[in-house]
Order: sequence, then C-alpha cells, then structure tokens
Amino acid sequence: MAENFRQREILDLARKDGKVTVEGLAAQYGVTVQTIRRDLADLAQAGRLARVHGGAVLPPSGVLNIVYAERRRLNAAGKQAIALACAQRIPNGASVFLNIGTTTEAVARALLGHDKLMVVTNNLNIANTLAANPGIDVILTGGTLRRTDGGLVGGLTAQMLGQFKFDVAVLGCSAIDADGDLLDFDEQEVMVSRSAMTRARRVMVVADHLKFGRRAPLTICALRDVGVLFTDRALPPALARKTEDWGTQVVTALPAPHPTATGET
Repeated sequence: MAENFRQREILDLARKDGKVTVEGLAAQYGVTVQTIRRDLADLAQAGRLARVHGGAVLPPSGVLNIVYAERRRLNAAGKQAIALACAQRIPNGASVFLNIGTTTEAVARALLGHDKLMVVTNNLNIANTLAANPGIDVILTGGTLRRTDGGLVGGLTAQMLGQFKFDVAVLGCSAIDADGDLLDFDEQEVMVSRSAMTRARRVMVVADHLKFGRRAPLTICALRDVGVLFTDRALPPALARKTEDWGTQVVTALPAPHPTATGET
C-alpha cells in the first residue's frame, strides 16, 4: 500500500510540474534511486508516465505532444541507429528535405559526413547542425516560427516547398497507428509535410518504436505512400503484413548495445 500511495503522489507531482526526476523523488521519499526507477517503470508500463532521461513526464494525451526537449532524450540510441541507416541511403550530391522532429535532427547529424548535398529544411536546429559542413548547401524555408521546437510552419512554408523538386524527403511524425497512418499534432506542420511529399521523388520516414504506441489527431499520409520506413524494432505483425502488401520497404536499425559491466565504453 505504501508503494501504491507513493506512486499516486508521483503522478500528482508530474501533473503539477510536468516532469519528475529520479534523484529528486529519491531524496523526497528517502528511498534509493533503484526504488524510484521501479516506481517509474511501473507507472510507464501502465501508461501513466513516459520515461525520459533522469526521470519521467506525463505521456502525450492524444491531442498534446511531449515537450520537445524531452522528446530529444526519448530513445536517443534508437533514433541514432535509425538516422545512420537513413543517411546511408542518401547519396552525395542529392537534394534533400528534412522536416521538424528529433529523429530528423539525428538524420542531420548523420549527414554531416556527406558532400555536395542541398538540404532544405523548416527546422532551425537542423540548419544550425548542417552549417558545420561547408560541403552542404542549407536552405531554410520561410514561415511562422514555432518557438517550442525551432520549426517554421504554415502556408508560406508549404508554398516555398513548391519551388523545389527533391531527390528525397525525409519525414518524421508524432505517431503511427495500427492502420499505418502517419499522425501529427499540428495542422500547419501536417500541411508542410504533405507539400514536401508532393515535391519528392522518394519519401523516407524515420520513426522509432515509441511512435507505434502513441496517438495524435491529424493524418499526414499512410505508409502505403512511403518508399522506405526506418525504425528500430520489428513492426507489429499485422502492420508488417500491410507494408509488405503496399510495397513499403521497412528497414529495422538496431541500436548499438549498451556498455557492459566489464568497463567497456
């Protein structure tokens, strides 16, 4: 009963502050960090919290997304593996569109070793990342700045994309449902992603396994409209059969193993 009571209080704190930390909770309750991690794991398994680095946040509600800084920390190893696999499919000399998202940001970092790319993006973070490589021409779209994540969105952004013809559009999303629909929270962002798809010779989607357990209210497109999906775990069997029928290639990129207890780093 004491554990159940503590977990209820942890939920109340998360609702009040938006996030709880392992160290803070351990100090508050006078228990070990391992005990708090078990509490958070139980709450995450029940769908009450979402684990992030050093603690937990409230899960997305289906109409509101997790704050961007926390999304960066969620499954960082999986996103890195996805990004590396995606970057390997993009040749030097290509024209590429990258949209808003923490996984597309990881793709940008993985592209830093490329040469003679032209990258168009509506993500200030991606533009700043790629600016480190003088061999990559970076073009920022216009649009309305969304301060929460450095994204440029809206009709002006979509209109500008109409001037380009991309070799590859690399898109992230907020969720993928059991029917294979790609989902998002912001109608202006959805408008931009759809516009990019119409101007691309090939569409690649980067989405880690956490996206398959989430909900969002707006549809971008279906996986049947996508050439390649990069993810970090096998798809649910029913969806895997659908992607095979649609001819959508699925690339499963496994994250690097964690360091072992022998002291390897």
